[in-house]
Amino acid sequence: MVTYPRYKVAAAHLAPVYLDLQATVDKTCAAIHEAAANGAELVVFPETHLPGFPVWCSLRAPIHNHEFFRTLAANAPQVDGPEIAAIADATRQSEVFVSLGFNERSPISDGCLWNANLLIGDRGEILCHHRKIVPTFYEKLVWAAGDGAGLQVCDTRLGKLGMLICGENTNPLARFTMLAQGEQVHCSSYPPVWPAHDPNSSEGYDLERAILLRASAHSFEGKVYNVVASGYLDRATKTRLTDCGSEAERILEGSPPGISVVIGPDGNPISEIKKDEEGLLYADIDLSRCVEPKQIHDVVGGYNRFDIFELKVNRAANRPISFEPRTNASCDSGNNEAGVES
Repeated sequence: MVTYPRYKVAAAHLAPVYLDLQATVDKTCAAIHEAAANGAELVVFPETHLPGFPVWCSLRAPIHNHEFFRTLAANAPQVDGPEIAAIADATRQSEVFVSLGFNERSPISDGCLWNANLLIGDRGEILCHHRKIVPTFYEKLVWAAGDGAGLQVCDTRLGKLGMLICGENTNPLARFTMLAQGEQVHCSSYPPVWPAHDPNSSEGYDLERAILLRASAHSFEGKVYNVVASGYLDRATKTRLTDCGSEAERILEGSPPGISVVIGPDGNPISEIKKDEEGLLYADIDLSRCVEPKQIHDVVGGYNRFDIFELKVNRAANRPISFEPRTNASCDSGNNEAGVES
């Protein structure tokens, strides 16, 4: 007989200690312990929570932002580094699952960063490592494009967990990739603010409305829960970003902030919408509620035509170099050619 887990989730509507990796790790570990103490079994952190979102790209020309980039690169962890290990240990100690957004530094290039996310299991193991497949708009000034290796749904005691980063939730093919793997709980991560136009212009980008549209659509189409975690823009971060000039604070104050919320499988919020204050947001979910709605629309089952539509996903990990095995046994052993695999 199938059983459907019921449990509490937490969306971490938190600010990092901006561009300070170790201090943000400490804050993250404390939040994990706090969420667990309050009964949460899944904790979702914002986009690039470690050590912050590069908002400066929207505030002034890139020729003036080299110092920000150097600082970000110096404070960007590697997946196998001690900072991620400390968070995994806190996850293990608290026996929770964690979705963690972070700026990932390449092990072979100090200037190559990815917008990445980890799903960490309740024993501290990394279940999924995903890199944002396409940085959005000005984000391309900071992050390299990811690949399909992390487009995975993980089967856990909490159900089948998946995640996408910010604008990936606008990509119908990426979203369908998660649903087609049986996703039951989706984790969405967003920045604290995303200026796309001058607030004084007639055009605008309402991040709150964009998040609600995307999160609700994914939940309704897939009959899944959606735990949305956006960052929080605190005063310390705003002060740091005033280095971008006199217009920076006006733009930040006039741009709609990100929100954190939990959406049910009918596409409606089941929690408060957290926006104007920092903190952990909680909601109770019951995966049995995902079953009955599929009688009406099951886009990965009876409400689709797989004889008409076909989606293929390349999960190969992009690598800068591949090594061919040595084929000429008579080669001089002293000739250590580049590109030969040891």
